[in-house]
Amino acid sequence: MRTFFLDRDGTLNAKPPDGRYVMDPAELVLLPGAAEAVRELNAHGRRVVLVTNQRGVARRLMTSADLAAVHARLAALLRGHGAFLDAVYVCPHEVGECGCRKPLPGLLRAAMRDFPDIDPADSVMIGDSESDVLAGKAAGTGTVLLQGPGKPPDNTAADLVTTDLRMAVGLLLTSSKGGCV
Repeated sequence: MRTFFLDRDGTLNAKPPDGRYVMDPAELVLLPGAAEAVRELNAHGRRVVLVTNQRGVARRLMTSADLAAVHARLAALLRGHGAFLDAVYVCPHEVGECGCRKPLPGLLRAAMRDFPDIDPADSVMIGDSESDVLAGKAAGTGTVLLQGPGKPPDNTAADLVTTDLRMAVGLLLTSSKGGCV
């Protein structure tokens, strides 16, 4: 099954300033068009998997329960728009402590173990940072880098660069290969 791996902060929801984390459910605000993009993927029978680094847990700024509450709010906000995530994978570790923290591919590979029908060559990783792109590349997926409007393109390894999730999903679902990057 075609799988869309999505980063969280800066892809689905407003990204907090550098060094800060979404630690309270009330702080999670969906980006414009994000829920609609996920709903469109759901409607086209695509699997949608969240893969997110959350080292606020390792830094003891939040607990795993706090993070679960944030993800419950994310699910509720998406549900309010008729959208859903098929799975959520989180790296709660500090840099250098694991194999799952993006840019390493551990989160994507965990999903591939749990969902054996995922074909990396027919899947895509979408995120707002080069670490998302590198994780996708290492896992063998296509990659999309999201950069806000008016921002000059970074030097990136991404297969596609676009402004936001809704634009990325629109482009991928209408591509001549059925959405393959």
